[in-house]
Amino acid sequence: MFENLQDRLGSILNGLTGRGALSEADVSAALREVRRALLEADVALDVVRSFTDRVREKAVGAEILKSIKPGQMVVKIVHDELIEMLGGEGVGIDLHAPAPVVVMMVGLQGSGKTTTTAKIANRLSTRDKKKVLMASLDTRRPAAQEQLRQLGAQTNIDTLPVIAGQSPTDIAARAVQAARLGGHDVVILDTAGRTHIDEPLMVEMADIKKRSNPHEILLVADSLTGQDAVNLARNFDERVGITGLVLTRMDGDGRGGAALSMRAVTGKPIKLIGVGEKMSELEEFHPRRIADRILGMGDIVSLVERAAENIDAEKAAAMAAKMAKGKFDLNDLADQLRQMQKMGGMGGIMGMMPGMAGMKDKMAAAGLDDKLFGRQIAIIQSMTKAERANPDLLKHSRKKRIAAGSGTDAAAINKLLKMHRQMADMMKMMGGKGKGGLMKQMMGGLAGKMGLGGGMGGGMPDLSNIDPRQLEALQKQAEGAGLGKPGGGMPGLGGLPGGLPGLGGAKLPGLGGGFPGLPGLPKKK
Repeated sequence: MFENLQDRLGSILNGLTGRGALSEADVSAALREVRRALLEADVALDVVRSFTDRVREKAVGAEILKSIKPGQMVVKIVHDELIEMLGGEGVGIDLHAPAPVVVMMVGLQGSGKTTTTAKIANRLSTRDKKKVLMASLDTRRPAAQEQLRQLGAQTNIDTLPVIAGQSPTDIAARAVQAARLGGHDVVILDTAGRTHIDEPLMVEMADIKKRSNPHEILLVADSLTGQDAVNLARNFDERVGITGLVLTRMDGDGRGGAALSMRAVTGKPIKLIGVGEKMSELEEFHPRRIADRILGMGDIVSLVERAAENIDAEKAAAMAAKMAKGKFDLNDLADQLRQMQKMGGMGGIMGMMPGMAGMKDKMAAAGLDDKLFGRQIAIIQSMTKAERANPDLLKHSRKKRIAAGSGTDAAAINKLLKMHRQMADMMKMMGGKGKGGLMKQMMGGLAGKMGLGGGMGGGMPDLSNIDPRQLEALQKQAEGAGLGKPGGGMPGLGGLPGGLPGLGGAKLPGLGGGFPGLPGLPKKK
């Protein structure tokens, strides 16, 4: 969503950080470029104007122009103002009200209200252990109520039975009554939309609000619609009174201007963002993390949270036990590749790592894209059980058969085997004897520093039980180590800012270049 803006702002601010001293003319020239970049990203004009004015006011002060690193100070000011523009602190759905808490979903037709209703219900049910009832008030769109019923069946969430001929306001009243009688904690009302804002829609929304007395009114807006989404939010807020925003399709290739404008224009917090089609692909909106991503500083905390949600604790414990013995076969490698796919693939992970956002294009050019994972998993799946457990069995005739079965060639199989050997060597080293092995010492030390305690036999902390405050502490630890600064990179890896082993920087032992053993990018000349 923010890639174009990220590239533009990154190049502008990198030009400032490389200078020893800044004049007012330098700052003004940079701010002109920032203003142009924001306008091209479809951010509202008045929002851009107030943003650049605030940055200029702080950036031309004597303490900035004469500071030791004026360029980095300007970057910090831009970063802080971006956070302010996005809303300062993240705000979640407020459930502090007598049960059942009524959440009313509003928005235009096609913005993703029904799917988002199911995603929120699924999130409240699985993460917050709430008993949720969903009710469709959309009597206009064909099969709208059936769609919500099917989504409820898919996620094991209760839905209100449909009674033909009832009006939306009657359905709303019945839903609240049913939730009260059924002992539900939350009832979510999925209202009807229109192709555009009209008077009957607003009257209907006001009537539903009067009958159901919702605690939260969430406006669902498609982030790809740009400035129209901002006007929509303003109109709904004036007529119905919204308490927050949910932006869908944030994984799209839009310019991101709606997300940057809506909070500033309406004053209402963006509470959630949809980042994919799956029921689990809904995230809380954290202004600081989004600002970090836009400025290429990475988003370590979200990466850890995503890992906690996607990594199977039992498999991780089994892997730790194997590593302690120095064992690592092709089945384990396939599991590692699948875990990376679940976490958003190479692009998703790189976008969250500090200083690595600009590496995605270089990696794609070198053939290091998400399709590579699929090909490597296909090669492993084309092997027999014995071959996966013991790769030494793979001679020429067997490789020929595997190549035919996976649609690849012998060269691809040899690359995979080389990658496996390198990772297996590293696992042996990390699981070596003495004080529980290198990996255990490293991860135990890291966990101790972060105050997260031990886990998995004193090694890697159990991510699923990390408190949000500890995650914020992790972010501060990362920033303290230079991970959260533009161009700060990852400590000890050298080379490109934020370089990973084999991507042009220094290598970790056993990796031989490349992202966990993948063929590395050529070094910078």
